Amino acid sequence: MNDKKDVLDQGPFFHGTKAALKIGNLLEPQKLSNYQDKKSNHIYFTATLEAAKWGAELAASQSKERIYMVEPLGDFENDPNLTDKRFSGNPTRSYRSKSPLKIIAELGSWERHSDKEINQMLASLKTLREQGKDVILD
Repeated sequence: MNDKKDVLDQGPFFHGTKAALKIGNLLEPQKLSNYQDKKSNHIYFTATLEAAKWGAELAASQSKERIYMVEPLGDFENDPNLTDKRFSGNPTRSYRSKSPLKIIAELGSWERHSDKEINQMLASLKTLREQGKDVILD
């Protein structure tokens, strides 16, 4: 766990995905991204359920949406894809790390966004992709 006195956030932390994982598994960087066809240099997570829901709902897979509670095993930083490009500060409490995250629990139930909200988000992401603006700083 990140024991520094200047830690960015105390959590709890979440990771939304469609991967079936077990308590104790590690999420590690250098794996295929949930959102683009490339390996990611970081593992991404959040301290808000809202952001974790989007992570699960938008992950590229037809598998079941899941939200895991995770423990960062090393240093982490603000996710520049949200803090610098989209929102001032870090209201989504979104982070990334080059160190693994340990799965400590799975949320058994949570309320999905509506199909309308998900479809609107997917349409917005499609527009960004068509404009060449779907770049993830990794």
